[in-house]
Amino acid sequence: MTEPAVHPTEPAFHEPESVPSPGCPPPHPAPRTPSLALPRNSCDAHCHILGPAHAFPYAPDRTFTPLDAPKEQLRALHAHLGLSRAVVVQSSCHGHDHAVLLDALDASGGRLRGVALIGENSTRAEVEELHRAGVRGFRLNFLPHLRTPPTRAEIDTVLERVDGLGWVAQLHVRGEEIALLEGLVRALPGRVVVDHIGRVDLAAGDDGPALRSLRALLDSGNVWVKVSGVDRVSRQGPPYADAVALAASLVAHAPERVVWGTDYPHVNITGEAPDDGLLVDLLERIAPDPAHLRRLMVDNPAELFDFPATP
Repeated sequence: MTEPAVHPTEPAFHEPESVPSPGCPPPHPAPRTPSLALPRNSCDAHCHILGPAHAFPYAPDRTFTPLDAPKEQLRALHAHLGLSRAVVVQSSCHGHDHAVLLDALDASGGRLRGVALIGENSTRAEVEELHRAGVRGFRLNFLPHLRTPPTRAEIDTVLERVDGLGWVAQLHVRGEEIALLEGLVRALPGRVVVDHIGRVDLAAGDDGPALRSLRALLDSGNVWVKVSGVDRVSRQGPPYADAVALAASLVAHAPERVVWGTDYPHVNITGEAPDDGLLVDLLERIAPDPAHLRRLMVDNPAELFDFPATP
């Protein structure tokens, strides 16, 4: 199915049906054209599709209301940035209704994979439908602004629902929680990916408990890290040199277990949305070795999210 081209500087915004929450700004109005030429089949391994609300209503019990960011808008941005694959993460503002994700996967021609939000009331039949559509992971949110952190019983129920599918467990945690959850992470079956560099607090320094746990988990061989969200982690603002240095150290340390994403459209943030073109150009510093860049952008997401192998 061919989607209409929409230039990212002229996004197809829909009139919001309700006022967006604080921390949900519009996307950057004119993202730069990246100077970095990305490898073929590069993947945005963390992004979201939101609405449009008139077609895909937001969950009544959501904790925030975003601006619409429909699939056409995301596809146009990826074309602008030189990204041909993506992993769409179900947003908590859509809850357990995956209609918006299924619609995007169906229209993508195999270009997209998905990460779902599976709950205690999700059935095995629903999970298998998601798998057939291209979902290859489930997300566990431990951030209180999104939901009450899942109990071990809830996690066990989710693991039962997805058993045998080979899905990735994707964890969304704050830095100080990584050390507390290290035992849980090690006990999870299959591969685990930690979102947004674990949202560590850089003020704690390289030897803080969060970074020690994050590196120890990365060394376990079963845990991957998304070196996305440098704009969220940085204490300095653009070009986020402090967070970029941390991301680069993780890529150099374990180039076979890192992936990257834009985090578009950047909800629940402080200030204005980052320039996604700048985020792409920062990859030259995050992965200066061309072999590491290819692993980060092509080979690793293909392995983790089951994209077809490419030469």
